[in-house]
Amino acid sequence: MSLNPEISAAVHLSEEQLARYVIDATNEVFSTMVMMNPEDDYPLNTPVHHFQCSITGLVGFAGTYSGTISIHCPVPLALMITGSMLGLECHEVGDDVHDAIGEIANMLAGNVKQVLSKGGLDVRLSIPTIIAGEEYTIETLSVGDCVVMPFTVGTERFLVGLSLTKEE
Repeated sequence: MSLNPEISAAVHLSEEQLARYVIDATNEVFSTMVMMNPEDDYPLNTPVHHFQCSITGLVGFAGTYSGTISIHCPVPLALMITGSMLGLECHEVGDDVHDAIGEIANMLAGNVKQVLSKGGLDVRLSIPTIIAGEEYTIETLSVGDCVVMPFTVGTERFLVGLSLTKEE
């Protein structure tokens, strides 16, 4: 995935810098709120749209640029994250899991907003949206530029994606 040069110039960030911000935000949120230290990997070359037995938290951006920040977790990891955040055992996807994954997406979005706003961009955030199921596909309405970072906790892998599109 390559970041559009127009977007890169506007936010004064290269794709590598943007990926680093996503990594740093994810590490900060997980170490302080979830008490886990995920390991990051190289950004994926193509976005992932199809998920199985997963839960996704999305927060939208609006303003000078629009887009989303998303976290995609397999259900077993989402249960572990929720249990760690709330200090309880979690055995099934329900309101607690939805709230935990939504809050993580919201915190990631807040970190990204802070970075984009430093570049002078007008950025507003949506409330978190949660998608969970045995099998689902997420397609963006417009083709935007994105960075997708894979992370692992133990043997489980999750993704954090950031997409940005310039508003016309």
